[in-house]
Amino acid sequence: MAGVRTTAFRAAFAGLHASGANSWLARRARGLGVVLTLHHVRPWRERAFAPNRLLEVTPEFLDATLARARELGFDFVSLDEAWRRVSVGVSLRPFLHVTFDDGYRDVRDFALPVLERHGAPATLYVASAFADGEAEIWWLALEEALVRARRVVVDLGRGEAVLSTVSAQEKAAAWDAIYWRLRSGPEERLRSEVRRLAEEQGVDVFAFARDLCMRWDELKEVAKNPLVTIGAHTVTHPMLAKHPEDATRAEMAESREAIRLKLGEAPAHFAYPVGDLSAAGPREYDIARDLGFVTAVTTRPGHLFKRHAATPTALPRVSLNGHFQTPAAVDALLAGTPFLGLRALGRG
Repeated sequence: MAGVRTTAFRAAFAGLHASGANSWLARRARGLGVVLTLHHVRPWRERAFAPNRLLEVTPEFLDATLARARELGFDFVSLDEAWRRVSVGVSLRPFLHVTFDDGYRDVRDFALPVLERHGAPATLYVASAFADGEAEIWWLALEEALVRARRVVVDLGRGEAVLSTVSAQEKAAAWDAIYWRLRSGPEERLRSEVRRLAEEQGVDVFAFARDLCMRWDELKEVAKNPLVTIGAHTVTHPMLAKHPEDATRAEMAESREAIRLKLGEAPAHFAYPVGDLSAAGPREYDIARDLGFVTAVTTRPGHLFKRHAATPTALPRVSLNGHFQTPAAVDALLAGTPFLGLRALGRG
C-alpha cells in the first residue's frame, strides 16, 4: 500500500507541474507563508529496505528547494518573524521558515551549510533525552531489527504470526504490518514490542540517540549561529495524545526546562512529536498555550493563513518528504496546491 500511495503522489506532483496548475492556482492556494518540516539531511546511502526514507533528504535537494523558493519570491524569515506576519495577517511577499525535528547531528553537518549559503533561518526542535543519549528512537530500532532478521514472530491482533523477512520485499511487508498495527494502539505496547524485536536481533535501542543526535555541547555551539533557534520537542518523543494529561504536561514542560538549564534560554516554540491528529489534538494545544509557548507546530499539512493567528499552538507545516525529491514536488508544495482539498474540508 505504501508503494501505491507513493506512486500516486509522485504522479499527482508531476501532473500539477506538467499542466501548469501550480502557477495558476498559487494565488488561491498559497498562504502568507510556509513552515517546512525536515528530520535528516545527509547524502543518500543506497539500500533496498529503507522504510524511514521519508524522513531524510539530501543536501542537494534542500539546496534546490531553497533556491527555487527564492526564485519564486519567498522571504526567508525567523520563526518569530513568521509568527509576527501571521499575527498581523499581512505579508507582502510569501515567507518561508525551515524546521528540523529531533536534533540530529547531520542537520549541523549537512543542512546548516546550505542554510548559511541561502541566509535561511531555521528552528531545531530538540527532544531533551535524545540530547542526553538516553532515549529510544523506536522507529529506527524497528528498521534495524528487520534489517537483521530473517523472520520475526509478532502478534498483530489475531494471535502470534511468523513473518519471513529474508528479502527486502518481505522486510517492507513486515514493516507495514508491524508499524501501522502498533502505531494505531497504545504507545506502551508499541515501545515494548519494538524493544523485544530489537533485543532478539541484538539491536541496542538507545544507540541511535547516542550515535545520531547532537549532545548538549554540540547544540550549544549550533545555537550560537544567528540563523538558528532552538525549540522544545518533549523529553522522550512520545505521541502525547496517547498519554494521561499529567504525563503529557510533564513531557512538554520538562523538555523546555532541560533546554533552559543546558543552553541558557528557555525555548519559546514547541513541536509535537509525530504531530498528526493521533499524536496531538485540542488537549495538547491547550497545554502548550498554558505552558506559555508562543507557537507550537504540528505535522498537519498546509500553509499558514491569517486565520491561524487564532490557533498559535496548532500550526500546520509542510514536510519535505524523502520520497518526493523532485522539482515538481517542490513547486506543488510551495504553491500550496496539494492542500486545497484539505482546506475545503476545513482540515488545512
